[in-house]
Amino acid sequence: MKKLSLIMLIEASFFASLAFVFDLLPSIRLSPSISISFAMVPILILAFRWGIRVSLISGFIWGILQVILGDAYILTPLQAFIEYFIAFAFIGFAGLFYKVIQSNLKMGKKKKVLFWVITATLVGSVARYFWHFVAGFIFWGEYAPDDMNVVLFSLITNGITMLGAFVLCAILLVLLIGTTPRLIERK
Repeated sequence: MKKLSLIMLIEASFFASLAFVFDLLPSIRLSPSISISFAMVPILILAFRWGIRVSLISGFIWGILQVILGDAYILTPLQAFIEYFIAFAFIGFAGLFYKVIQSNLKMGKKKKVLFWVITATLVGSVARYFWHFVAGFIFWGEYAPDDMNVVLFSLITNGITMLGAFVLCAILLVLLIGTTPRLIERK
């Protein structure tokens, strides 16, 4: 297993901080529990540049920043661990596609790069929001309407949020990488 280089760790920290800053910007709020943001973009770019390990670390750092700097909604320690440390780290699963993205990038296959970027963004989004879904029915079920099953409530709420964030991030990433592919180039 290769060691993490200092450059990788610096980028992981920088991109986590950038994601935190983006998360402070106004987001698209559809309801009190549905908010759509593009804050995952820095972690996803890192996933395409360095792969899963570095992006998992960066997502984890972003979760730590959320908790330490007071931007987290914490009900219990377990809920905080699931929704901030695990969920944010799981965005890094987009890094599973880094090799195919990098190889297509080197071959100049722009359309394939963008296809895999979108696919990886979907995987990272689903991986993150799976944990929010789990926390939703365990910890946030009291906010479900009286006549609605808490699992269904969490699925709908987190599903809409995940789809919105995925679409917004995918559009931004296609625009960014489509015009500036060296943003994800690994040298």
